[in-house]
Amino acid sequence: MQIKAVIFDLDNTLVDFMKMKREAVAAAARAMVDHGLPMSEEDAYRRLFEIYDRQGIEYQEVLDHFLKEELGHLDHRLLAAGVVAYRRAREANMVLYPHVKMTLMQLIRRGYRLGVLSDAPARQAWGRLASLGLLHYFDQVITHDDTGKWKPDPAPFRRMLEVLDLAHDQVLMVGDWPDRDIQGARNLHIRTALALYGSDFDTEDSGADFLLHSVDELLPILDTLNEGQHPGCC
Repeated sequence: MQIKAVIFDLDNTLVDFMKMKREAVAAAARAMVDHGLPMSEEDAYRRLFEIYDRQGIEYQEVLDHFLKEELGHLDHRLLAAGVVAYRRAREANMVLYPHVKMTLMQLIRRGYRLGVLSDAPARQAWGRLASLGLLHYFDQVITHDDTGKWKPDPAPFRRMLEVLDLAHDQVLMVGDWPDRDIQGARNLHIRTALALYGSDFDTEDSGADFLLHSVDELLPILDTLNEGQHPGCC
């Protein structure tokens, strides 16, 4: 059956999330040390990521948590310095991977419907899309808040198929995480493409149907799957 929609993971598939996170955490650590935090930037950076490892990479209270652990209380002067530096660095480093916007525009012109399926909370996912100028590119956006389930649980994938009103063999899933994006889609017999350019995982046996070294490689793959016919054609 013809592919009519492409579903994208957001972080490390469309946006270089971990680069942004590393730069933002480094900026926060530097600002807090500059304002009197009694430890090195390197130690502060490492400790902040240890908290993310325990609480999850989307943890919103990481700086509060860090200061309470390190100082035994919340120093609002240091917190303010860290928050402002983090936000400025986050905005400066919130960037799309190469060729993402061009590929999305080409897919829309060819008649494909587009979706985002993200484990991020709704506020963060929509905020990133707004920062990147992508709010109007996607027909549907499903986040963790919509189902309460994390990929590879089938619930988020089923919800996306429902809101798109398409069958499993009419969509293609693109993501960077083999165990979540790829396996979750495969569990529902959805075809998959692994975003190698954003993946830090072992990708030798990902199970993906296609491997992408750049997101624009999607275009010839879809041409092949649809035998040159676009959903909006004829």
